[in-house]
Amino acid sequence: QVQLVESGGGLVQAGGSLRLSCAASGRIFSIPAMGWYRQAPGKQRELVATITSGGSTNYADSVKGRFTISRDNAKNTAYLQMNSLKPEDTFVYYCHVAYIATILNGRKYEVWGQGTQVTVSS
Repeated sequence: QVQLVESGGGLVQAGGSLRLSCAASGRIFSIPAMGWYRQAPGKQRELVATITSGGSTNYADSVKGRFTISRDNAKNTAYLQMNSLKPEDTFVYYCHVAYIATILNGRKYEVWGQGTQVTVSS
């Protein structure tokens, strides 16, 4: 099975920066896509950013120009560099990975991280 380990959350003042990491381990043949989502209590989870194995990225409008997603394919790890943080960026951030376990059938699976709290104080 595949597990995700997230790290890097915490408390930061407005205007500050944080870097989240998400490392995938287990039976993995390839990871077509990795992404970050965020969720507030009682609200729907929302997309923050995604990145494909080829490096194509997609961002929510609210974070464009401030957040950067990247990945290290050799380490099966995704990163989210968050700059110019605002109090409205306060959420639990979740890593999401779409992976292929084996080349035999090419079936794609999905797994979520446990979430990491990001709190931005004003």
